[in-house]
Amino acid sequence: MDRAKRAEENFKSGLNCAQSVVLAFSDLTGMSEEDLLRVSAPFGGGVGRMREICGTVSAMAMVAGLLFYHAKTPTLAEKSALYAREQEFAARFRKKEGSIVCRELLAGVTSDCSPQAEARTPEYYKKRPCSKLCAEAAKILEDYLKEQGILDAEGEVRK
Repeated sequence: MDRAKRAEENFKSGLNCAQSVVLAFSDLTGMSEEDLLRVSAPFGGGVGRMREICGTVSAMAMVAGLLFYHAKTPTLAEKSALYAREQEFAARFRKKEGSIVCRELLAGVTSDCSPQAEARTPEYYKKRPCSKLCAEAAKILEDYLKEQGILDAEGEVRK
């Protein structure tokens, strides 16, 4: 299964948007799936359902940090390069979806900012674009990682 489809299926299985995308790249991160799920959990719903930056965009940034940032010896150049990558992901996502802000992406969907998570029902999935957004973010990140030579044409780790 390709990473976009995996991210979409992750969301449909009950994970939040950030978890869904991060988990689709778990094989690249050096972290356990459990740790990835825990660290990405707060970013669902635009960070804690506050409807700010889409969790899928946050997930792309998290994966970039795990792949491209050496926390023990960060330099200004490395920080700047990471920020440039994150801005590139956001620009690609914004171009495709029109926004990177959760509440704007959910325009027309009855949704609030309460901390209460919504039950995952068939109606929930029908009214939300989130599974599609998870797939799109995973595709953007996978394409970028192919461009960087980290993944091969099939989306597997380049050996």
